[in-house]
Amino acid sequence: MADDAFGHPRLAALYDLLEGDREDLDAYLTLATEIGARHVLDIGCGTGAFALRLAARGFAVTGAEPALASLEVARGKRGAERVRWIHGDATALPPMRADLATMTANVAQAIVEPDEWHATLRGIHGALRPGGLLAFETRDPRRRAWEEWNRNASYRVVHGVEVWVELLDVRLPLVSFRWTHVFEDGEVLTSDSTLRFRDREEIEAAITEHGYSLEDVRDASDRPGKEFVFLARKPY
Repeated sequence: MADDAFGHPRLAALYDLLEGDREDLDAYLTLATEIGARHVLDIGCGTGAFALRLAARGFAVTGAEPALASLEVARGKRGAERVRWIHGDATALPPMRADLATMTANVAQAIVEPDEWHATLRGIHGALRPGGLLAFETRDPRRRAWEEWNRNASYRVVHGVEVWVELLDVRLPLVSFRWTHVFEDGEVLTSDSTLRFRDREEIEAAITEHGYSLEDVRDASDRPGKEFVFLARKPY
């Protein structure tokens, strides 16, 4: 399911301004280059930040996104014609043979229901060529990131829009929170989200169950000590 924060047209248009330079994408771009990928599948591509960077560097790119408002923002950007855009998630992908599949920006955590998570891993496995690689990140639950999700710690003003986040509920492995956006014209938009905080052992077990071989578990270069980056290969 599409997250509330990405499904409203006005919030989707604001997303890139809130996220800034997206230094977190640099490591994924380096990975795509290092493994010699030609076709990259970007699951949960959002407003297209990573997909368009890849396309500008000559990669063949497929971007899949369930939130239509975010996908429309991506389709309206310069260079969007170089990307194959899919309105949907990884559970019903068209036939392809991707060299690399990615889930950046903690997309994996937004897949809350166990059945959807397993269907996502199956769908990506089917979309990868033999020997293809899946790379994704997820927050380490031991770091308890949600303890900083409050107005005092998160309040900011971006292009005249007041933004903050407030924690709603913690029932591990699920954590729910609410973003509030106050626009200059007085409109107030809220978006509620829930993330699933899976521990490393659970993720490794799911990867193995769905036919991948775990190649590496790395530290996130932009958030050292706070996130896991998993690399899982589809066997040849």
